[in-house]
Amino acid sequence: MIDRDTIEQIMDAAKIEEVVSDFVALRRRGVNLIGLCPFHNEKTPSFTVSPAKNLYKCFGCGKGGKPVHFIMEHEQLSYPDALRWLAKKYHIEIKERELTNEERQAQSLRESMFVINQYAQQFFVDTLSGTQEGEAIGMSYFRRRGLRDETIKKFGLGYSPEKRDTFASTALKAGYNAELIAKTGVCYSTEDGRLIDRFWGRVTFPVHTISGKVVAFGGRILQSNPKAAKYVNSPESEIYHKSDHLYGLYFSKQAIMQHDCCILVEGYLDVISMHQAGIQNVVASSGTSLTTGQIRLIHRFTSNVTLLYDGDKAGIKASLRGIDMLLEEGMNINVVLLPEGEDPDSYAQSHSSEEVEEYIKRNKVDFIRFKTNLLLDEVGDDPVRRASLIGDVVRSIAVIPNDILRSEYIKKCSEMLNVGEQLLVSETAKLRRKHAEEIYKRKHQGNAPAQQADSTTPPTDDTPIMTAAESTIQQAASNENPLQNKERAIIQFLLRNGDKLVQVPEDKANGTPAFTESVISHLYYTFQGDGIEFTHPLYKRIFDEASLHAADINFSPERHFQSHPDAEISHLAAELCNDRYLLSKLFSENKTEEHNENAVLFEQCTRLAVAYKQNIIDELLKQTMAQLKDPSVAADSARYMEVMQNFKFLKETQQALNTLLTQYGFGSVAFNI
Repeated sequence: MIDRDTIEQIMDAAKIEEVVSDFVALRRRGVNLIGLCPFHNEKTPSFTVSPAKNLYKCFGCGKGGKPVHFIMEHEQLSYPDALRWLAKKYHIEIKERELTNEERQAQSLRESMFVINQYAQQFFVDTLSGTQEGEAIGMSYFRRRGLRDETIKKFGLGYSPEKRDTFASTALKAGYNAELIAKTGVCYSTEDGRLIDRFWGRVTFPVHTISGKVVAFGGRILQSNPKAAKYVNSPESEIYHKSDHLYGLYFSKQAIMQHDCCILVEGYLDVISMHQAGIQNVVASSGTSLTTGQIRLIHRFTSNVTLLYDGDKAGIKASLRGIDMLLEEGMNINVVLLPEGEDPDSYAQSHSSEEVEEYIKRNKVDFIRFKTNLLLDEVGDDPVRRASLIGDVVRSIAVIPNDILRSEYIKKCSEMLNVGEQLLVSETAKLRRKHAEEIYKRKHQGNAPAQQADSTTPPTDDTPIMTAAESTIQQAASNENPLQNKERAIIQFLLRNGDKLVQVPEDKANGTPAFTESVISHLYYTFQGDGIEFTHPLYKRIFDEASLHAADINFSPERHFQSHPDAEISHLAAELCNDRYLLSKLFSENKTEEHNENAVLFEQCTRLAVAYKQNIIDELLKQTMAQLKDPSVAADSARYMEVMQNFKFLKETQQALNTLLTQYGFGSVAFNI
């Protein structure tokens, strides 16, 4: 685990303008820098970088945070991996503490499997370039395919020896666990318990996660053997689900964002040759049918996809279902057919990058024109087959979630097929209605897939089919209740002011003299005395951890939590310390110039705490009123008197809270956080 001193050293060294400028062209505007947001498509810059605060913020899509959060979002890395990325940039040595026995035992199976995959990857690479067999068989194959040494190195291509247990025996001698080796799929176990290399006698293609970890392998046979499969891939495992990975995405993600387009091909060598030719925004589904998970991976970087096909019509038809899936996920699709006899690999090998780019630009067509032309060649003048074609095209249009785009495609389809536009609108509406009703039925039968819409009323023709992202955002928004809004405001105040002192005035009634204490300490004892705990788990974790440092005068909550090892906490801390959440408006009505800072902080602490407590009292009063209206309570005189006493106590507490504010001259709480 990365120790806290190292994390803070990284946070201190990382300058937001230096980190962001590696990916975004920035220009100065006053004290800040602005540029086009890398996280969403925009023409007018709304992405702001503040060197003084070491923060970035996009006022278009809402993303913001510290340098580490930018790298997490942009590079799709975990919090520790983002810290390592920054450490490498600023030449900071990562200091990691040794895990305890308990932590060592808690290391996940996934982490162990990734370690084995990385070991296998290095073994295959070393075998390719460091052994006579690898050079003679594996390297000669790659060179025959026109791959240069730097390309082979970039993609980590390798070779597994002909002897069927070479890797297995090497890994076992190195101390790797036989069961875990088999779980990764690099080897498999025979009935007599022996480990056999899955990729023996094959060149290997490592498959990477978005962050660059080796998650699986593909292996191509080199010997002519009609009984053996041409390609063998890693099986599904705890870390590898082929429907959630795209070959080459780790190497292509930056270019995809830069071009705002992803070129989708079929095989490993298609991707590699295109990259070698200088076309880098390319990924492959690795011979499998396109899946929703793979489409959503692409959608994280762009909404525009260009499908690059060779001239095989049978293969193209098999891919049409993938087009509909792309449309359903809101992607914009163009299709390019290569000349007959060419595939992306061969075409990239025989043409320059400029020629490939020009060919794609000149020959790409939208999916309606492509699909219609493809099917029209077959139907001829047969009216039945022509009606079937129209229905097929309309089914594709019907899955498009964007109303305007759907309307535009209907117009184009009407022109191309010489069919009335109103008829197509009607047929599209019927299909969407049918689809929405199926979702509704599955949901109410308890069988609705998690990613489908969560409607509670029967859909109409105009009912949009909610995407998974929209559903998640809507759910998150509904989860934050008024009480937790106040908890959020308190946590924000604590982060920004927790290490400052408040001046608690003299309490003559109780004979308590005036004194000063830290904001953290004051808030902690204010809530602890009433037995109050936060309801939001993340806010509670921050408050409880901060309370442990109440007596530490050198403790900086803003610094501590923005460099917290828990990425969720650090990201929230950075967000709350952003200007967007400043509380100044909240307190400006009672803030006067003669108040010194300590007194003002005491006022703000008190008003925050009272507002929060009043919310709790309000909720308890609602529950008590409901009990008083309950016939079973009214029929039980003893129970009714008990509830009435509780109601009276709550009303007195409510009055006492307002009296407290009046006592300090703050007035009643008349604001909403």
